[in-house]
Amino acid sequence: MTPPRLRSPAFGAVLLVALALGLGAVVARVPEAREAPAETTTGTSGAPALPPGLEAFSLIREDPSPDQGVAEPRSTEKRPPSWPQGAAARDGPGDGGGDGGHGGDRNASAGGRYDYGEVLRLSLLFYEAQRSGRLPADNRVSWRGDSALDDRGQRGEDLSGGYYDASDFVKFGFTMAFTTTLLAWGLASYGDAYHAAGQRRLAEDAVRWAADYFMRCHVSPDELYGQVGDFSLDHRYWGRPEELNMTRPAYKIDPEHPGSDLAGETAAALAAVAVVTRASDPGYADKCLEHARQLYAFANKHRGFYHEAIKGGAQYYESADYGDELCWAAAWLYRATGERHYLDEAEGHYSQFLLRYRPVEFFYNRKVAGVQVLLAQLTGQPEYRDAARAFCDHSALRQKHTPKGLVYVEKAGALCHAANIAFVCLQAADAGLNADLYRDFARRQIHYMLGDAGRSFVVGFGDRWPTQPHHAASSCPDRPRNCSWADFARPAPNPQVLYGALVSGPDENDFYEDVRREYVYNEVTLDYNAGFQSAVAGLRHLELASSSAAAATATASTAMSSRMTAR
Repeated sequence: MTPPRLRSPAFGAVLLVALALGLGAVVARVPEAREAPAETTTGTSGAPALPPGLEAFSLIREDPSPDQGVAEPRSTEKRPPSWPQGAAARDGPGDGGGDGGHGGDRNASAGGRYDYGEVLRLSLLFYEAQRSGRLPADNRVSWRGDSALDDRGQRGEDLSGGYYDASDFVKFGFTMAFTTTLLAWGLASYGDAYHAAGQRRLAEDAVRWAADYFMRCHVSPDELYGQVGDFSLDHRYWGRPEELNMTRPAYKIDPEHPGSDLAGETAAALAAVAVVTRASDPGYADKCLEHARQLYAFANKHRGFYHEAIKGGAQYYESADYGDELCWAAAWLYRATGERHYLDEAEGHYSQFLLRYRPVEFFYNRKVAGVQVLLAQLTGQPEYRDAARAFCDHSALRQKHTPKGLVYVEKAGALCHAANIAFVCLQAADAGLNADLYRDFARRQIHYMLGDAGRSFVVGFGDRWPTQPHHAASSCPDRPRNCSWADFARPAPNPQVLYGALVSGPDENDFYEDVRREYVYNEVTLDYNAGFQSAVAGLRHLELASSSAAAATATASTAMSSRMTAR
């Protein structure tokens, strides 16, 4: 399977950085690297020639042998003086606070091992740190400001807003839309978890920020912009988005250059956002649905792969199929509207594109597991229930796991894969499928990420959390100091704390290295956090339900005792 993401937004200029700074490491050849600077010489192998005295290293590290050991830096080491100390981050202006790594007690909930509400709050801060465009007056991330205000379409359309994809500053519609669908699904299912954490409005703001952008990109019924920014240009820059000074071309799909996958996923996202905004803002929900209907019709009528129209997709986010997106979009439109023809079309796509098979993953490029679970919820039909059960049984009982228990699909985005599976199996449990097994499985996956593996993989949460996420803006010093490739190479914690970001994670042997340049361990992206955040919301929902049931039992017991005493 082609990895979902093996691209570093930093890689290609490392040789130049090493030469300039005298660092004792130069990156050897890896997939999807940035271009080396023009003045770099090459050897006969085609890889950059290494100057004498410089030692090559691989971005994909082998698990150390038992006699070597690994001394991972604790989050308290080399902490910049500008990092917040003491109390937990607060909702409100600024980007909150945190204690830089001694968060074990702070991040434990009163009734359980981990404070899920705090995780939700931090994850939403990560999405705010990824915002592009003009930021709102209540922006909580103090080191972020307005950026890319002049993003324009090919006819001058306003394409500002949305989210930056990862550590770089390209806006990529395919993964942004999948992120939005998962976040909205979790919010629709587990709204009580967000209410209990005081995050409901902020969670709705997060999906609306994306939906606003999608509707801006949907410039006519059969025309959708799917990418803003050029990877080849963007990946030569390491700095702040507020200081971007480069051409940012926009790429679109239309009837002559179709993209059923991109248009279908965007339709699903807007339909899901309509579901979660229906109660709070019916007019906005109607607007989302208008665009979702048009986009689905466009995707269904003009079929094709978006990466054939948007070449950046072929390089980084190539689509494997579009049948799952067509089915996914129709199913979400049925959930949002209740109109039977959408369900009929979803079931037709399910049959036409042979989506009955058991997948082994659920992510932006392969949504079959999500399709099966969603149709099981919407119809209750045995065909879909059996398919959903087969996927979650395999994931929980037979799929490869690391020694410490992480369900393991592949190295790139290892934690994202596990979190997405955990979330979709929580949804299967909600449909009445093997609830105890799937909920316990999901809990173990999320707890691995929060600390059960011996460290946290969420920036700002728990003990020994990542201090060097592979993220350009957070690696920059406080303004007005310059930010450059020197900050990419600096072996110290990021000066700006990227609260809530879930890093790519460990390898199949649970080995992880908290080093910025090791992007296969420390990459952060929009979609990495989406299933994770929604799974955390699901676990908090179960906590609340359990507490409510316990309170009801106690009340009933007290009432019974009172009646017995009265007799």
